Amino acid sequence: MDEVDISDLREKYEVQLEQGYDTFVVIDGLPQVTEEQKPKLIKFLLRKLNTVGRTSEDAIHMPMGDDGLSLRFAFVEFSSAAEAAAAVRQLDDVPLDKRNTMRVNKFTDIDRYGREGRIDEEYTPPQIEPFQEKEHLRWFMADPSGRGRDQFVMFRGETVGVFWNNEKDQPENIVDRQQWTETFMQWSPLGTYLTSVHAQGVLLWGGPSWARLRRFAHPFVNLVAFSPNEKYMVTWSNRPISIPDSGHSALSIDDDGKNYVIWDIETSKPLRSFAQQDTPAGEDQAAKKPAKFPWPAFKWSADDKYVARLNQGTSVSVYELPRMNLLDKTAIKVEGVMDFEWAPATPRREGVKEYEQLLCFWTPEIGSNPAKVALMSIPSKQVVRSLNLFNVSDAKLHWQSDAAYICVKVDRHSKSKKSLATTLEIFRVREKGVPVEVVDTIKDTVINFAWEPKGDRFVIITTTEPVGATAVPPKTAVAFFCPEKAKGNTVGNFKHLRTLEKKNSNAIYWSPKGRFVVIATVANTQSSDLDFFDVDFEGDKPEAEKDLTANLQLMNTSEHYGVTDVEWDPSGRYVATWASAWKHAMENGYHLYDFRGELLREEALEKFKQFAWRPRPPTLLSKEEQKQIRKNLREYSRVFDVEDQERISSADVAVVEARRRMLMEWVGWREEVESEEVEERAALGLPENPAEEILKAKTAAAAAAMAVSKPDGAGKQEDQVVEELAEEVLEEAEEIVI
Repeated sequence: MDEVDISDLREKYEVQLEQGYDTFVVIDGLPQVTEEQKPKLIKFLLRKLNTVGRTSEDAIHMPMGDDGLSLRFAFVEFSSAAEAAAAVRQLDDVPLDKRNTMRVNKFTDIDRYGREGRIDEEYTPPQIEPFQEKEHLRWFMADPSGRGRDQFVMFRGETVGVFWNNEKDQPENIVDRQQWTETFMQWSPLGTYLTSVHAQGVLLWGGPSWARLRRFAHPFVNLVAFSPNEKYMVTWSNRPISIPDSGHSALSIDDDGKNYVIWDIETSKPLRSFAQQDTPAGEDQAAKKPAKFPWPAFKWSADDKYVARLNQGTSVSVYELPRMNLLDKTAIKVEGVMDFEWAPATPRREGVKEYEQLLCFWTPEIGSNPAKVALMSIPSKQVVRSLNLFNVSDAKLHWQSDAAYICVKVDRHSKSKKSLATTLEIFRVREKGVPVEVVDTIKDTVINFAWEPKGDRFVIITTTEPVGATAVPPKTAVAFFCPEKAKGNTVGNFKHLRTLEKKNSNAIYWSPKGRFVVIATVANTQSSDLDFFDVDFEGDKPEAEKDLTANLQLMNTSEHYGVTDVEWDPSGRYVATWASAWKHAMENGYHLYDFRGELLREEALEKFKQFAWRPRPPTLLSKEEQKQIRKNLREYSRVFDVEDQERISSADVAVVEARRRMLMEWVGWREEVESEEVEERAALGLPENPAEEILKAKTAAAAAAMAVSKPDGAGKQEDQVVEELAEEVLEEAEEIVI
């Protein structure tokens, strides 16, 4: 009987060796147990393994030794390769108890790295490299001039440079490099790293030598975002990752097709990758313009312990760092959720002693259900405060920098939906029960809102015209709000301070130290105003504002034509404005102002693209030490004023000395030329003083002419008029021209 040819079936259904083993993992570090204890350990393992995938008791093989004790490792089969990869990523290095820590590796990795010939039979102790002192990454905090200057980076043309700020003088260049980045530069939140972005990935630079410190190989990366404490980073590319057959230096096959990668900065290793989500469009949104790309798509808690992602309309996924596992193994389901924001600082709620982080989210009106804003405590997932809202068109969440307040800017439509008005719902997070104060005196639409950093005052910009792209930007009004004065440490109700009408302003920039604020008109071809305000002016206070905690004063007004960006330096002393070639090609360059609005320096630079101040880490001084410094600020100011005056005087003396030196050089050169001229005249037989010889010749000629003019035989002498020229020095003064 002829054999049946089943080669086509074998080719179709045969399991490839490496592919078949991709679902297996090897677990090391297990406690040593007997045959009787083995089932109990397997059940304990199953509870952990099933958090990342599906497996069973039959899929766990735990080898036993000849002595009847386990060999402290096990083979586990998952239902898919993706689940096996998740087990390696999330369960590796997880403690089982006080003495045992689980190590999880892919079975294919064991074969790949541990096959015969790749590991020496004899143990060779690792070679310990000699200690090499590394550069201090916070070196920029010690300004060599002793003046506490800040650094900034400028990207112009194809050149990137880092500079010390020298106020009115030319910035002091620290480093200048061509082709340092392919798209843009970015500082990390505490100023430790300077980020450059390339087609091959992201590079971090730092230290006095500006050496390359970290490399994150995410191909065709577009955007980068750091966690607040610089422990983690997320990168995004609009092109899904494609892992070649030859493999990738940092990413694995599990990352193929993903757009986002979460990285551990210290190790430069990826923690987890994610694909891009399609933003769902409801029936009401279908006719509107497409939703903006959400960035940052991953948002960090203030202490870097959590990172969260919005699944718009359904849930919020909160991941624990660094394991990147879902908190409580499930996303937080919130029907219709539109947006959320973490508190920017660890909250300190009255009566709450246990650890928590807060996030705030809002949902629109769905059917007969009202819109809702809620505060949720993490990790308990307990809603600590919620608020129902009606007639809501849109909402924006604005945390105050210390997490003392969160303002929900609610745009409400009329019943006819033809007009909009804005109310501000302010949650007082630190007060018992988190009371909500409503500011409903605003009749127009608020287009911008900004809290005072570390303070309790805010500024809004409103307009009566429809919000959106228009040929002529709408007229706006700028309104200032502050609390009333209250007894003790309590904060009074928020009251309207003052409104400035008929403005073109569209942007608010508070000093990072509070008190001073710049109200600007940016990206506007018709206006480029910059208004500098002090909300704690030390002069007289209007009688109507006696009970308020602010005294508003316009310090200065300036204009920077074509301004596209404004940024305060981290000390709150200087403001930089610039016109970027990324947005237009007219009069690109930057201006530098002090906090009062005095223009210190302006520089036009062709193809000027970017300006960014280097951030500073938080101060190491305690609150008491800071309070003492503020108390003695006038004494410190005298010292600083003397130092500034000496620096200015020394600069003036240097200029005078330089000009005097130039004058002496010119006088010496002139004497040398005159000496050479005398020698040349003597060699040629010419008189030493030609002017004197010419004067003698003229005098002789005049005498001869007079003699010729007398009549012959004249007996009597005629009167003669003699004209003499005399020089008299009336006053003489010596002046040094500088």
